[in-house]
Amino acid sequence: TRANAGEWIEGWGYDEGKLKEGRAPNRWDLDQATTDVPVMITRTCGHIAAVNSKALELAGITKDTPDPPGGEIERDAHGEPTGILKENAKDLIVNVMPIKSIDDSATLLYNLGQQLLSYGITAIAELNGQLKPVDFKQIYDAAKEKGFLQRTVIYYNWDELKEGFAWNEDLKNRHEQIHVGGIKVFADGSVSGQTAWVDPPFLGTDNHGIATTSEEVLLAAGKVAKEQEIQLLVHAMGEQAIDLVVNTFYNQEGWLTDAPSVRVEHADMPIPQAIERAAKARIGFVPQPIFLYAEIESYLKNLGHERTKTTYPIQTMLEAGIELAFSSDAPATSWADPANPFVGIKAAVTRTAYDGTDVGQAHTVDVETAIRLYTSAAQKMSRIPNIGQLSPGYYADFIILDQDILTIDPQEIDQIQVEKTYMGGKLVYERH
Repeated sequence: TRANAGEWIEGWGYDEGKLKEGRAPNRWDLDQATTDVPVMITRTCGHIAAVNSKALELAGITKDTPDPPGGEIERDAHGEPTGILKENAKDLIVNVMPIKSIDDSATLLYNLGQQLLSYGITAIAELNGQLKPVDFKQIYDAAKEKGFLQRTVIYYNWDELKEGFAWNEDLKNRHEQIHVGGIKVFADGSVSGQTAWVDPPFLGTDNHGIATTSEEVLLAAGKVAKEQEIQLLVHAMGEQAIDLVVNTFYNQEGWLTDAPSVRVEHADMPIPQAIERAAKARIGFVPQPIFLYAEIESYLKNLGHERTKTTYPIQTMLEAGIELAFSSDAPATSWADPANPFVGIKAAVTRTAYDGTDVGQAHTVDVETAIRLYTSAAQKMSRIPNIGQLSPGYYADFIILDQDILTIDPQEIDQIQVEKTYMGGKLVYERH
């Protein structure tokens, strides 16, 4: 199909580890499709984008454009931009793209909500909340008017909040279906995209990844989170990124009593000291079992097998007493069905990648623990009230499965399907 004037062609979901040439598409590859219409293809991790020459032109990106702080404009041997933009450099493109209407976005969100109900997912933590060009709270509220049912906590991106924001108590009311519960900061990128801030460097390179924040920024964001009595969430994958977060808040007193005040999203490669300090300081960790399962090619290439097996050291985290929850991080992974919690449970229980690669048997968990980390522990981490367990005073949110998840062969957990989903005791999804 041909794009209309002013339209962009957008795509999502490439992972060079699964491509024949083992590399990301560049501007010249995308130019073969069109040089007249701007094209942007986002990598599965969401941290890297590939664009064509037209998109670079519209964004004014040339040989002379400097890398923005916390970002990289990849260049060839002659210094020409390749069209691959990492971390904050992506914003140079996003800022010139057309804006979707609230109604269009709300329709997409409603449709997603229906799909999530088919997986038994009744609550969402929106970890990439934006105020511009359109406020995500307005999109979620508009989707709610269309029949979107999931209870949702939004974490706003600090880069947008730091200029000042009109907070009010209604916005933060956790008993509202859609509410704001935290502030999000990025400390680094992704392991699979070689932008996580690691030490030692990625295998066979001198590349330590990209640091995208500082102690000063973390403290400023933490100050606002404390004033508003909400959570500070920091994306940190590599050793150095995790250390920065943990060491910044290790001696700071937490401000929330019912949950970790500071939460590290992903926490791939914490060193022993970081684990010990996080447990002592009540800094929460939220790893995603799907990453090792789905992105094994990139992990092996970027870290090697032995280091891969020590990533996401779940048992060590649990034994240290760290407050832990699992999540999907959908859609930021190369699995085609990233939100499906049964794939994540299988990945956590088996610690085996989709291709059979052992990714660290020392860190398997039993099925009951995996379920708890996706439900009651996730509720405690996200602070959405009265969900995550069937107990007096909680909403009767529950699902009926087609097989017994506690007795099925763990390798088949991903085949489980939801027959019915209930919210507040009311049937909201039935499989046909």
